[in-house]
Amino acid sequence: MELYNTFALLLVAAATFGYVNHRFLRLPSTIGLMVLALVSSLAVVGLGRLGVSWVLNVSELVRNIDFHTVLMQVMLSFLLFAGAIHVDVRALGQERGAVAALATAGTLVSTLLVATAMYWLLPLVGLPAHFIYCLLFGALISPTDPIAVLGILKEARIAPHLEIRIVGESLFNDGIAVVVFVSLFQIAQYGADRATAGVIGELFLREAVGGVALGAALGYLTFWALRSIDNYKVEVLLTLALVMGLTALATALHTSGPLAVVVAGLIVGDKGRQLGMSDLTREYVDKFWEVLDEILNAVLFVLIGLEMLVLDINRTILLVGIIGIVVVLVARLVSVALPLGLLRSRYSFDRPTLRVLTWGGLRGGISVALALSLPDAMPRDLIVGVTYVVVVFSIVVQGLTIGPLVKRLGLSTPEQGTQAH
Repeated sequence: MELYNTFALLLVAAATFGYVNHRFLRLPSTIGLMVLALVSSLAVVGLGRLGVSWVLNVSELVRNIDFHTVLMQVMLSFLLFAGAIHVDVRALGQERGAVAALATAGTLVSTLLVATAMYWLLPLVGLPAHFIYCLLFGALISPTDPIAVLGILKEARIAPHLEIRIVGESLFNDGIAVVVFVSLFQIAQYGADRATAGVIGELFLREAVGGVALGAALGYLTFWALRSIDNYKVEVLLTLALVMGLTALATALHTSGPLAVVVAGLIVGDKGRQLGMSDLTREYVDKFWEVLDEILNAVLFVLIGLEMLVLDINRTILLVGIIGIVVVLVARLVSVALPLGLLRSRYSFDRPTLRVLTWGGLRGGISVALALSLPDAMPRDLIVGVTYVVVVFSIVVQGLTIGPLVKRLGLSTPEQGTQAH
């Protein structure tokens, strides 16, 4: 019953906030939902301090939600698949060099820059931290969040080549981020002698390469099954089974579930939708995953906002969070400029493009989930609090302004050229 009450709270809050946002605020849905959840959380905190008893029950429900498990093991695969099946694979192939550079070298450069800056800046506010913990923060805050990016870019009429770079990077850099984060976590918990180059290399092969291979195998198997029948009910069920079965199998094999789901989604979205489905089936598959995507997005961003109820963010954490915002943006600028600058001869790269890629690199729920997975023996409260401040700024401020920035820089598409993704 506790689990039922938790999901009931999240769905009722998501539906209520969604209605209020659509009826009155008219903000992009993901941003509006999180803003309303944040405001509601602050109101609940205020009521709690006034002694309102029922507030304690709401806070306890939110406190019992394992954010890391809910997002990383339950919701993430569905959200990634829903985004991947609508990605233009041919356009992604044309930008594969830029996407690969941003997802790999960009993530590593950003991790190191963020860690170094925070290591030197934290003592200035009286919160010195070991360099390995700064590296952990750099690893979890550097990857762009596919859920936040996909949700918000729907509202911004960004030029197709830029959109595919941002979306492609955000879909693929989770594998790199997980390998880096887990490797650093092992060093922090057990010592550098337990995380040798061989161990890290094996981890990368198992997580990243294994995830891609597994996703490709089951993606093509599902494509074959879709092509062999013509029944929209069964075909929708096959796509749902693919996501759930693939996630469970990837977990059992200790490979990257997110990467596996993304690769499978790209295959089903490209070959499955074009060659394996009738027009009727394609319509039902698209509508099913669109509705599921909207529901889970709503629940996720409401949950991010409600986390304010259980996080201890004081003035010091807020100050460090503001410092973190600046550090993360500067690191993002360098981590985009450096790899793409080296590829200038192959891919268009100018100052307006750099600004959009920097500002459009949104952080979201994945960063919060990784931060919440840290044990209490580490400076967990500091990392979680700073991560939360950076994520809220990224989604609300950057998310609301990316559209106007794109338009001002002349990188937007005309109204009639807008394509749904």
